[in-house]
Amino acid sequence: MSVLRLIQFTDPHLYGSETETLRGIATLPALKAALADARQSTAWPPDVVLVTGDLVQDDPNGYVHIRRVFGHLGMPVLCIPGNHDDPAVMRRELRVDPFTVGGYRDFDAWRVVLLDSTLPGSASGRLSDRTLAQLEEALSTAEGRHCLVTLHHHPIAMSSRWLDRVGLENAEEFFNVVDRHDNVRAIVWGHVHQAYEGMRKNVRLLATPSTCAQFVPHADEFAVDRRPPAYRTLELQSDGSLLTEVMWVEKRVAGSSHSVSSAA
Repeated sequence: MSVLRLIQFTDPHLYGSETETLRGIATLPALKAALADARQSTAWPPDVVLVTGDLVQDDPNGYVHIRRVFGHLGMPVLCIPGNHDDPAVMRRELRVDPFTVGGYRDFDAWRVVLLDSTLPGSASGRLSDRTLAQLEEALSTAEGRHCLVTLHHHPIAMSSRWLDRVGLENAEEFFNVVDRHDNVRAIVWGHVHQAYEGMRKNVRLLATPSTCAQFVPHADEFAVDRRPPAYRTLELQSDGSLLTEVMWVEKRVAGSSHSVSSAA
């Protein structure tokens, strides 16, 4: 394939209940609305679906819905855990086709690297020594492929005082590995519930909004944005360039109750 097409969904925060809400949004209907919007867009069908953490809101029963929503699309579904996931439970619950949790997958000219940045008991993230070694191996054995690196926690400051307290704690170590390799084209994350695009040493930096509620950008204190659910499309070209767009789902799905927590 000359172009690898991905759609990224992140931070759906599902519960076992189909009607449970988080920050005023019924999370499962919001995810379904985002997927329905994607399926009606010109970006469909993608070659790969990417789900970048906080698949559930501390409720392992939510993985049943992940399997139901994404399991029959006819394409690989690549997943990484977030701070509201239990990585071991997530791997067990998604140990079925078409899901891949962690590691990496190759698609012609591209390698997609899936990192676990979760830190037990914390909303912050950290890449363990083992994970950093896995990243080093994934980048050094890519055999000429371009690399898209994914993780849940933001490795750069988002200019938001409260949010930057719960980012990637060892971002310097992470970038030390990335900087040793010239095949990394982009780094993509979730967690921040807002859109961001930047550049660092010729590497695209991309944060994607949640399929449920968003956070107000550049806020000193926790605050929920009124922007609707969203997802990101990515077109990865064989020459290593990429085209990407955040797609906002204008049909907002609101729940009947309002639950607020400052933990991302």
